[in-house]
Amino acid sequence: MSTNGTTALPANTSGRTADEAATDRARVRSDAVWQALAKASFAVVSHVNAAGEARSSGVVYGTADRRVYVAVAADGWKARQIVTGQEVAVTVPVRRGGILALLLPIPPATITFQARATVHPAGSFDIGSVSKELMKLVPEARKAGSCVIELVPEGRFLTYGIGVSLMDMADPARALARVPVV
Repeated sequence: MSTNGTTALPANTSGRTADEAATDRARVRSDAVWQALAKASFAVVSHVNAAGEARSSGVVYGTADRRVYVAVAADGWKARQIVTGQEVAVTVPVRRGGILALLLPIPPATITFQARATVHPAGSFDIGSVSKELMKLVPEARKAGSCVIELVPEGRFLTYGIGVSLMDMADPARALARVPVV
């Protein structure tokens, strides 16, 4: 343990960066990432606003057809700041550890990706036509005042702790993976 309370990780002796090792690792597949995304419901969406300032916000989301959907208030800052065509970053914490997490400080696994946003103004998009499951994102009483942000992942998912044991999460070379978005 270092003097600032963090644990030092062993040096990489393979001559490859963790990203290079993770890029060609085939043990985590796109389907497994999509399954983990479908089980979770909270994400942090980050973007740059019109003034060039970085912003992030927690959102509740749902998935369907390899897309992520977020319902937000039409007059809220997310609906005003995120525009159609904009690239955003999304990070989804994935709970791990079950009962063990109550006893030990086990961090969540994560899935991070870039996505292209499409903002559907209030009343212009029937989210139920995409999936009946997604209807819970927009309660009937808020339908008229909610817009839907559709996020289409691009490139690769960067995962940490997906498809590995809790013990392997302590080793970044094992826990990290880059998985093509398909």
